[in-house]
Amino acid sequence: MSTMPYPTPQQVFQMQFESVRRDEFVGVMLALFLGCFGIHHFYLNRVGLGILYCCFCWTGIPAILGVIECFFMPGRVRIYNAVQAAGIAAGLGIVLPGYMGYPTWGGPDPAGLVWTGSDHSYPQSMAVSGLTHPDRLNSATPLITCANCHQTNLPAARFCSGCGLRLN
Repeated sequence: MSTMPYPTPQQVFQMQFESVRRDEFVGVMLALFLGCFGIHHFYLNRVGLGILYCCFCWTGIPAILGVIECFFMPGRVRIYNAVQAAGIAAGLGIVLPGYMGYPTWGGPDPAGLVWTGSDHSYPQSMAVSGLTHPDRLNSATPLITCANCHQTNLPAARFCSGCGLRLN
């Protein structure tokens, strides 16, 4: 029996995120100095644009575009990192504390459909089914309990948010 404890989901998230995150400074330098070959696009896994820049590198147009794009690279790298973080967090089933580096902003939510609270029984995927924040529900509305995992679900839910089985 090992004395090492199992890593928490947050620790696993940090390890996986550090392996895929990109640095803004590196992105700017790649766009500035190797932008004519599209290396900055390969750096952000935009392979199609990278190949296009490589095909036309002899014209000089990608070099001009690379110099222009070096000003946009910090934002593109932040978006890339946010997408990677969201994918890793979704795979681990954890909620990110903020959206795109803004700790108090829960993301684009004009209708108030996404809830980013700490209660994991109501995942962010509720926005897909069009349900509202749990506090906005009528208190007389009964919740449905899954027969398999005993997870409480919203009345309009068709599938359990815990195990994914169809609710009756």
